[in-house]
Amino acid sequence: MPDLGQAMLVRARNAIADQLGLPTQAEPDHPALQEPGATFVTLTKHGQLRGCIGSLEAHRSLDRDVRANAIAAAIRDPRFEPVRAEEWPEVRVEVSLLSVAMPMKFSDEIDALHQLRPSVDGVIFEHGSRRSTFLPQVWESLPEPQEFLSQLKRKAGLPGDFWANDVKLYRYEVQKWKENR
Repeated sequence: MPDLGQAMLVRARNAIADQLGLPTQAEPDHPALQEPGATFVTLTKHGQLRGCIGSLEAHRSLDRDVRANAIAAAIRDPRFEPVRAEEWPEVRVEVSLLSVAMPMKFSDEIDALHQLRPSVDGVIFEHGSRRSTFLPQVWESLPEPQEFLSQLKRKAGLPGDFWANDVKLYRYEVQKWKENR
């Protein structure tokens, strides 16, 4: 049976290639693709982020989720111009399959920081209507829990030193696969 990661990588690449009017490749099948799942698709070009969009909760099949998130990462990430056909051969695709997010229990920010597991935890930050997340891969560039959480708050549109008693944090893990381009 083909590897699930390879099946998702091919689907992500094909979804974007098709959107750009470029040729696609044969897609290996995998039974898990019909199961509900939440994915993030990350695009990089020469090692630099080029787009990243995903789902925090499973609400459609893995097949549909990875395709939709691939297209969104390529053309709807507000931080970047849409990927162009001429640059597509230089773009690498990474797919992350998320576990179910579990709420963290903590007494204050210091307690929350001590519970974070660098390089393991993806973290969702919530306060009121503000929400942000970092995949576990972000620990590579933000290895200190304090700075990781501070940047996560900024991503949610809050000051890096913000804290309130009603802040909610959730953690999740990922399985990830990256193209060998």
